[in-house]
Amino acid sequence: MTAQAWQRLGILIPLWIGLPACGSSRGASAAAAPVPPAPRAEIEATLFFIGDAGGPVGDSDPVLVALRAALARASHPFVVFLGDNVYPRGLPDSSSPERLDAERRLRAQLQLLRASSARGVFVPGNHDWAGMGPDGWDAIRRQERFIAAEGVGGGGGAALLPSGGCPGPALVDVGSVVRLVALDTQWWLQDGPKPAGPSSTCAARSEAAVVDSLRSALATADGRAVVVVAHHPLASGGPHGGHFGWKDHIFPLRNLESWLWIPLPVIGSVYPIARESGISSQDVSSAEYGRMLVAFDSAFSGSRPLIYAAGHDHAQQVIRGTSARYELVSGGGIFGHLGHVATLDSTRFARSASGFMQVEFLRDRRARLAVTIVDRSGGAAEAYALWLE
Repeated sequence: MTAQAWQRLGILIPLWIGLPACGSSRGASAAAAPVPPAPRAEIEATLFFIGDAGGPVGDSDPVLVALRAALARASHPFVVFLGDNVYPRGLPDSSSPERLDAERRLRAQLQLLRASSARGVFVPGNHDWAGMGPDGWDAIRRQERFIAAEGVGGGGGAALLPSGGCPGPALVDVGSVVRLVALDTQWWLQDGPKPAGPSSTCAARSEAAVVDSLRSALATADGRAVVVVAHHPLASGGPHGGHFGWKDHIFPLRNLESWLWIPLPVIGSVYPIARESGISSQDVSSAEYGRMLVAFDSAFSGSRPLIYAAGHDHAQQVIRGTSARYELVSGGGIFGHLGHVATLDSTRFARSASGFMQVEFLRDRRARLAVTIVDRSGGAAEAYALWLE
């Protein structure tokens, strides 16, 4: 947390110290009726979305096991890792004692591509920028170089996009039916060195330039379905969207360490209420995040993308969007690393569960979305599916 954030918290504590614990009581939505599978022979590309997968467990993590099996069955797979690819502070310098463990976490994800010959893109998350620290720009460039140097065999490929710590957009056309538009949303929120202004070598050196480039990326898609991928969601029923459960109020220390089940009623409510009031730039309620959302809304107003996919909140959410037709949040890439989720008015599906999503794009321009939930043994089940309109 930045010094500015701590100052905000110091102001907020006296106001809220006596408030009782509270939280959203709305539950996750139920799964819809089964949707017929896509005809395999007609699938042009299959996009997989998995976010926040950079945890301490290696390639034996149940979510990675299930995704590996799904990639082996998929037609023309392409994987998008939706940020926070290395917890907790990205890829450290080579002299750091934490470097080898960070490399292991990243290799576990790269191994998925190597084993399946799938192509893949990693987008940066806030933890990849050294946990929003002053070394963030260096950290994200280290991760980019590592992914490029590792490569993946068997005909696949991997890259961190956008490159160089730039905001993007970076464009990847997948097959003949999909245009992937990758953004580094942490660039907007980073408090510290980043490539911006006249000295930047990025194609887009300012927020206004990013908006203009996004408009162009959508306008020149030439009939392809546009899928925007980033780490930070446009909307969410999770904590980053301002929605907390009773555990966040009673056991606030679990936000530091998951095993700290120390009850702090009343006092514990200070943290979630402060988050709801915009104390952290990582939350939708903050001024920095809000400015980014306004910019994206402007960029998408002329031609809405079909999908905006993100991670950040540790749950699975399908939201009928406004800026994008469908807003996906798939941040359950580490088994058991979950957060509270509430249903918004626009929510089609929401569940606090580990797993991933996939969208099969057919040659006739139809697209089928599926949400896969993973159990402790690595078993996978389709919990929700929808033909996108």
